[in-house]
Amino acid sequence: MSGSSSKRVLLAKPRGYCAGVDRAVEAVEQALEQHGAPVYVRKQIVHNIHVVETLTERGAVFVDETDEVPQGALVVFSAHGVSPAVREQAKERELRTIDATCPLVTKVHQEAKRFAREDYDILLVGHHGHEEVEGTAGEAPSHIQLVENAEDVAGVTVRDPEKVVWLSQTTLSVDETMQTVRALRERFPSLQNPPSDDICYATQNRQVAVKAMAPQCDLVLVVGSKNSSNSVRLVEVALQSGAGASHLIDYAKQIDDTWLDGVGTVGVTSGASVPEVLVRGVVDHLAERGWDTLQEVTTAEETLTFALPRELRPARSGGGREQAPVG
Repeated sequence: MSGSSSKRVLLAKPRGYCAGVDRAVEAVEQALEQHGAPVYVRKQIVHNIHVVETLTERGAVFVDETDEVPQGALVVFSAHGVSPAVREQAKERELRTIDATCPLVTKVHQEAKRFAREDYDILLVGHHGHEEVEGTAGEAPSHIQLVENAEDVAGVTVRDPEKVVWLSQTTLSVDETMQTVRALRERFPSLQNPPSDDICYATQNRQVAVKAMAPQCDLVLVVGSKNSSNSVRLVEVALQSGAGASHLIDYAKQIDDTWLDGVGTVGVTSGASVPEVLVRGVVDHLAERGWDTLQEVTTAEETLTFALPRELRPARSGGGREQAPVG
């Protein structure tokens, strides 16, 4: 821990928008531009208050379910994905759909369908009620059981211990997930791993950056919304990795001055659905209070980008907009 004599800010990198969030937010922006308001969006396009409010001002209308969308209207599915039942409801209502599901979530959906076809019991590590979990579980409800944590493992029953596989929500803590998987493997030694890592690269990268930074920090501020799973996990990772304290905030104005008492080093990071403007607001807020030395802690460079949903791509005659690297 640093002493309070020198005030500095450590800024984690990578932080903020991942490729899937960047794609989803741009999908709504492009839908508004190409089709005009209103554009309906099922659930929050990404779990961030500022993003939702900004898109609402531009003409996006956020709804909980497709039956709230007028018949024949345009609806965007959020980055977290939807179940086949939701797609069917949209079809019945003759809705025009744009699927902004993150491709990494789609990958987990494909894995669920494949293992269900092969008649495996699928143990899905994730949080009850999270939209991503609901979408994945909906792909094969008769084959999938939700396992929230290691404590749940004792209650899991399977038909054939030799045909069991685990999948996971993409935005979990890597360490906690593996703790649950270890407990599952103790009960089911033949438990299969997913064909590739389910926890998304951006979730892992942001956690690694916080782990590198936290031991030097008296306080870690995580910019993100309370319903953002990956942002909540960053607070937990910061505390587990040695930070003196850690808080989740949406905006700089939510920083309590008492948090800064006796603090030398403040770490700052942001969840994968957080625009950089909110992080800059926090850095400026701290600089005004004397924390004006800024150091970036870089543990990875991110260059991945995803193409827009096909419904929004330009016609063949036109060149597509080139996407800048995220990170």
